[in-house]
Amino acid sequence: MIFRLVRALDTVADIPTARAHCDIPCKIYDPATAQIAALSVVRLMDIMGEAAGADAQSLDAQNTIARCILRKEEEAEKVKQEVRVIWGDYFKTPHIEAFPEIHDLTHRIMQKASACKQGTSRADGEALVELVNRFAEIFWETKDVKTARHPCPYPPNLPAVYPAF
Repeated sequence: MIFRLVRALDTVADIPTARAHCDIPCKIYDPATAQIAALSVVRLMDIMGEAAGADAQSLDAQNTIARCILRKEEEAEKVKQEVRVIWGDYFKTPHIEAFPEIHDLTHRIMQKASACKQGTSRADGEALVELVNRFAEIFWETKDVKTARHPCPYPPNLPAVYPAF
């Protein structure tokens, strides 16, 4: 019903059609969200380990672990979504020719994020951070932006790629 109403208005008012070629406005892609999500996965794994090491049978510890599992799943999925959008919408033929590893790297990120959702291995979380860091390096290099690696200023204090301005 609403569609018919808008269509009728369009015939009377001649409303111009808007078209977009990207999921988000051009030039604001940024891998930072994927990086923060990957770091969050590791931090959530750490919190789960701490809770399991304490009185793991207590209701508080079980509650903490359950909440962390939910958030870990969400953050790992966020990594996948953010990387998928940048890979699918931003990377064009010239970028792919310059960085032929981008397809395999993206696939490895998807697999590692899934492994993080399925398990609690901190090594998987650290590997996810490293893969996303490499993705960020490539992304920024396509924009001729130099990068630097510095420990993130919060737990888990792992190295993260930042634009070096």
